[in-house]
Parts: sequence; structure tokens; C-alpha cells
Amino acid sequence: MIQLDQLSLARQLDIVFRELEEELGGLTSGTVFVQIRNNIIGKFGIRHNPLAGRNGVIAPCEEGLNEAQQYSFRMMALESLKHKRHWTHGEISYEFMVRQGMVVVDAILESNYNMASLMIRYPRHTYPEAASKS
Repeated sequence: MIQLDQLSLARQLDIVFRELEEELGGLTSGTVFVQIRNNIIGKFGIRHNPLAGRNGVIAPCEEGLNEAQQYSFRMMALESLKHKRHWTHGEISYEFMVRQGMVVVDAILESNYNMASLMIRYPRHTYPEAASKS
């Protein structure tokens, strides 16, 4: 069995999109998110409002992303990884919508750091006292 730490982040992201194919097939907009820790995708999913109602009636679900649109979306998501620099923890969100038959994607890359781990790596004497300059 292959372990996640043996797969590149790009391969993990490809697996995420393949897992979400059926759900994306029923959506025309939303946000796909992946949470990353130590360059391993943990939690992932889609945030969306699939139901719209007016006058007490819920409209039927629209046709979602077709196969070509999903492929395009996946390729844009993989391309966005080239903009991830030097961080191993965070979240990437892909806001998407179908506009004039094309899928439009905005990627948001969020890095997360933990001050406690920095204090271990950089002992107190590494930084001058900030309070003495006040």
C-alpha cells in the first residue's frame, strides 16, 4: 500500500479531484478546498450552495461541470501549485464557476506557521528584545 508521504503534492491533488468528480458533476459554482500539513493533504472538500429557492419552491439542481470542464479545472489547480513557495502547512481554495460554458477558477493559497515551533528552532537570544525599543 502506498503511503501519502510517498506521493507528491501534485499527485495527491489529482487524487482529490478524481474523488470529487461526481460532486463537481452536479455543481456550476463553489469552492474546492484542500488542507495541507507537512505537504500532505488531509481534509478536503467542496463548499457550495447547491439549492436555490424562490416563493417556497426549491429549484431543481442544474447540470454541473462536464468532463472537459473538470479536466480544465484540475489542470488549473495543478498549475497553481507552482506558486506555492517554501511552506508546508496551509490551505488552498479554488473558487470556481461556469461562465459562458467555460470554467473560471481563482486560486487562494494560504500558508500557516506556528510560532511555538519557531521558538524551538530559534532560541530567545537570536532575537533582540522588542520591548527595549519601546
